[in-house]
Amino acid sequence: MFQFKQFTIEQDRCAMKVGTDGVLLGAWTPITNNPFGILDIGTGTGIIALMLAQRTNAEQIDALEIDGEAYEQSVDNFENSPWSDRLFCFHAGLDEFVEEPEDEYDLIISNPPFYSEDYKTENEQRDLARFQDAMPFEDLIEAADLLLSENGIFSVIIPFKEEDRFLAIAKEYELYPMKITRVKGIPTTEIKRSLLAFSRKKEVDFSIDELVIETARHIYTPEYIGLTKDFYLKM
Repeated sequence: MFQFKQFTIEQDRCAMKVGTDGVLLGAWTPITNNPFGILDIGTGTGIIALMLAQRTNAEQIDALEIDGEAYEQSVDNFENSPWSDRLFCFHAGLDEFVEEPEDEYDLIISNPPFYSEDYKTENEQRDLARFQDAMPFEDLIEAADLLLSENGIFSVIIPFKEEDRFLAIAKEYELYPMKITRVKGIPTTEIKRSLLAFSRKKEVDFSIDELVIETARHIYTPEYIGLTKDFYLKM
């Protein structure tokens, strides 16, 4: 169990546990367009959808999860939250979901599986959660283009080394960066992650910055504390 300030995450049935990536994306994602409808693709424990329920007044927050165990867990986490009436999880893959789209969304978020290397573990559930071939970037971006409203925002966290490729694919679908934050664990290490937010509007002067999580073990930077203090109990 993982206790946040306003909700609790049970995670015993999920391959991918609560981690910094999900919390970062949930806290960082721009909500400047006051989204009415939100879609979380590959919700896992449901953490990102729950964080957006806390941060926004969105009336419809849908989540998508292909893994049966994770789907059941996210449903339980949604039902046990203060926002159960606004959260709904679909047990489906992205390909099924986009076949008959019923809604457009003002915010689409995803912490996608992204180990594109060739090795696999013996744990198929964990592989599905972590390996990019379960949901290639191309499929994710194409779905976002299909489901995103005219003034919508599409937000992801990916490995920094994949940033250029992701931006290039997004551009093909006329989705343009509006904000980029590159994440380091500590000041001396290399950049590990990219937080990317896109819109349909081409912006020449969009924000690009860097976020360092810790200065030393468990000594968090003011920027990271500022971003996550509404969620973590001890921030």
